[in-house]
Amino acid sequence: MAAIAPPDGPALPIPRLRRELLDWYDGARRGLPWRAAPGTLPDPWHVLVSELMLQQTTVATVQGRFAPFLARFPTLETLAGASLDEVLHAWQGLGYYRRARALHACAQAVVERHGGQLPLEADVLAELPGVGGYTAAAVAAIAGERPAVPVDANVERVLSRMLAVETPLPAARPRLRAAAGRFAAPERAGDFAQALMELGALVCTPRRPACLACPWRSWCQAARCHDPETFPRKVARGARAVRHATAFLLERADGAVLFRRRPLDGPLGGMVELPSTPWLADPAAAAAAVAASAPAAARWSPVAGAVRHVFTHVDLTVTLVRGTTATAEEGMWTRPFRFPELALPTLTKKLLRHAGLRW
Repeated sequence: MAAIAPPDGPALPIPRLRRELLDWYDGARRGLPWRAAPGTLPDPWHVLVSELMLQQTTVATVQGRFAPFLARFPTLETLAGASLDEVLHAWQGLGYYRRARALHACAQAVVERHGGQLPLEADVLAELPGVGGYTAAAVAAIAGERPAVPVDANVERVLSRMLAVETPLPAARPRLRAAAGRFAAPERAGDFAQALMELGALVCTPRRPACLACPWRSWCQAARCHDPETFPRKVARGARAVRHATAFLLERADGAVLFRRRPLDGPLGGMVELPSTPWLADPAAAAAAVAASAPAAARWSPVAGAVRHVFTHVDLTVTLVRGTTATAEEGMWTRPFRFPELALPTLTKKLLRHAGLRW
C-alpha cells in the first residue's frame, strides 16, 4: 500500500493507520440493526437496503425504519416483485423517495440480470440502476470483503482533516477518493470501511470533534493546526429557492378525497398528493394559476392559513382551497380511513391535517 503524503507533513504509514483504526473500532463500534456480529459477514440485501436508507438520513431515523422495511421485504426478490406503490408506502418516514425508487429498480435489475443474486464486485454493482460509486464500494467491502473504501460525508471529513485539504468540496472529492483508495486492502475490508465511517460519526464530528479520543490524532494535520472544524472547506451554499402554490382538496359526498400521482422524474416522484398549481416563485402568479389548475369545476373556498414545508433546496408555502363535487369525476378517490394505504409525502399529510381531516 502506498503512503499518502500530506502537503506539509510526513507520508502517512497506511498499514499502521489501518491497524490503529481497526483496534479502535473493535472497542467503539455501535451495535446497529444492519451490522453483522464481529467475525461474520452480513446479508448483502441488508447492506444494500441500509446503505440506501442512510443516504441523506440520520442513523437514528434509519434504526426505527430498517426492521419494519425488512419485515415487509425480507429478500431482494420480494421487493422486486412488489409494486412501486408498496415500496413507496413502506419508505414513508425516510424522505428522499428517489432512493426507494432506486432500490426498487435495482432489485428488479438484479433479478433480471443476475438471477436474484446481488453481485459483490464494485464494478458490477455500479452498473445497476440507482447504485452509484459510493453504494457499490460499500456493498462490495461490507458484504463481500472486497478491498474497497466507500467515501461518504464522514470519510470526506476525516480525510480532509488528516490531509488538511485546502480545496473546497465538491472539487476536493477526486483527491479524497484517491486517498481513501490507498487504504483499500482485503484484510477486514468490511470492518475497515465501517470503522472509517464510524470515526467520522462518533469522533471526527462536524462540530467540536473529540480529537483527544481519535486514534489518528498524531497524524492529523488539521488537529496539529488546532482548526479541525474548518475542514472540509466548502463553497458557501446558496439560499433555498422560495416557492408558492395552491393545493385543492376536492371531496365527494361519501367523504372520499381526490388525489393524483406525482411524475416519477421530479420532486417526490411517484408519491400521491393533492392536486395543486405549479410551484412558482411569484405568489401572485401562483394565485393566478388557481383557475387553470383546478381539477374540477367546483365552488372553491379558501382554508384559513397556509402550510409551509422546507425541502433541501426549496422553501414552499402552500395555501389550500376546498370544494365538493356531486358528479362522477374520474381520478384517484380515497376515503380517509384508507389514507394510511397511500404513499403520502409529509407535505400532503400536513395539508390534510390543516383541513381538519384525521385518519
